[in-house]
Amino acid sequence: MSSEILAKTRVLIVEDQLEARTILRIMLGELGITQIYEATDGQQASDFMDAAGDMVDMIVCDWNMPNMSGMDLLKEMRDKGFKVPFLMVTGRGDMSSVVNARNEGVNGYIKKPFSPAQLEVKIRVCMERQKAA
Repeated sequence: MSSEILAKTRVLIVEDQLEARTILRIMLGELGITQIYEATDGQQASDFMDAAGDMVDMIVCDWNMPNMSGMDLLKEMRDKGFKVPFLMVTGRGDMSSVVNARNEGVNGYIKKPFSPAQLEVKIRVCMERQKAA
């Protein structure tokens, strides 16, 4: 996947903490991604996807949030037929969480904290996996 394609990628960040959302936005900007939407929890993201899901090429989502968790959002997106690549961002590193997320259709999983380079690799892998599916 070229940097040109990455720059055209439209990303929905779903993160309840402002500081973490800001850091993600900065990291994505450093990768050349400028079309970024934000939601503060899974419910807000679900509503956004229902209204404008065709404007999103990838979801980068925190796991632990109020109102609707990242896992619940993932399940809902897959149940509604959204095939958009989904990268779960979390502090959880236990194998059962990883397996659970994979079983629900997550395309990638990244453990906090992470570097911009690690984020770029995960985004590229998620996009490639989705293309191959």
